[in-house]
Amino acid sequence: MNSWVNVAEVWRGDFLECVHRGRAVVCDARGAVVAEWGDSSAVTLPRSSSKMLQALPLIESGAAAKFGLSTQQLALSCASHQGAHIHTDRVDVWLAELGLGESDLRCGPQEPSGKFERDELICAGKAFDRTHNNCSGKHSGFLTLNKHLGGGSEYVEIDHPVQKAVLAAFEEMTGETTAGYGIDGCSAPNFGASLRGLATAMARMADPSALGAVRSAAATELVAAMKAHPDLVAGEGRACTELMNAMDGRTVIKTGAEGVFIAILPERGLGVALKIEDGATRASECAMAALLVRLGVADADHPSVAKRLRPKQHNFAGLEVGHIAPAQDLFAGAALI
Repeated sequence: MNSWVNVAEVWRGDFLECVHRGRAVVCDARGAVVAEWGDSSAVTLPRSSSKMLQALPLIESGAAAKFGLSTQQLALSCASHQGAHIHTDRVDVWLAELGLGESDLRCGPQEPSGKFERDELICAGKAFDRTHNNCSGKHSGFLTLNKHLGGGSEYVEIDHPVQKAVLAAFEEMTGETTAGYGIDGCSAPNFGASLRGLATAMARMADPSALGAVRSAAATELVAAMKAHPDLVAGEGRACTELMNAMDGRTVIKTGAEGVFIAILPERGLGVALKIEDGATRASECAMAALLVRLGVADADHPSVAKRLRPKQHNFAGLEVGHIAPAQDLFAGAALI
């Protein structure tokens, strides 16, 4: 099997100008491969696509119940948000409820990705801070778990009880012993797994019936929270939010840096994981849209799906000059529906 396959093409007029290669796999909760493109045994860092796995101990430990976390807070614990008020205001309240503040977060300050929020801060003469970090919801979850466990303030350290709990959940859900870790953009450890292991973990989030009562309940709660609040998982105009809205809560999806994307399909008990070789977001969004259509959970004609499946390319004068499209390799093999 080829290590990488063509997954997205960039066309300018009639010229194929660029090709993005990737790997993708669909698995069930037992870890069986339903479909595969490229070598799914290759190890990768899932980056932010694994946030729901990192949030499992928050519920399993009893911390979420102890502190009365809402479904909105659970969705934020899995989010890569854009620093809008709907995100940062909730993080501020969450931290205050814990008796903590922005300085207790160990994710670094990050400029909001939304133009309105950036301009608002500039006009007010204010600096962006750690609450604007796209991972501040995940870190608020870490702080909640840490307060419950009574650990030290440096909760992102690899030997901290919070990260030990995250590692245990990650390895159990992927069914693999991690090959190691890298430090993510938010300073937390990010554990490596094969793409197949990542898809298996997502299938187990989709169908947690074999996980035991505590983990099954935790997985179900997190998936339900993300379904209920796609606007908190990412934000206005973002692929995760728009595609989840387009699928009417049938599927949960989550992007990660460097071209990683996952999908959780509760109705079918399947998990999807993909990785783009060059890390291009335009390719990961196109490929994920194509797979969601192939799996029968997304309508290719829905505007939010079409926007990623075959996005038009315009020049600075506003002229349509090309498009991006899924490569034919993604349509090879038996039907997935």
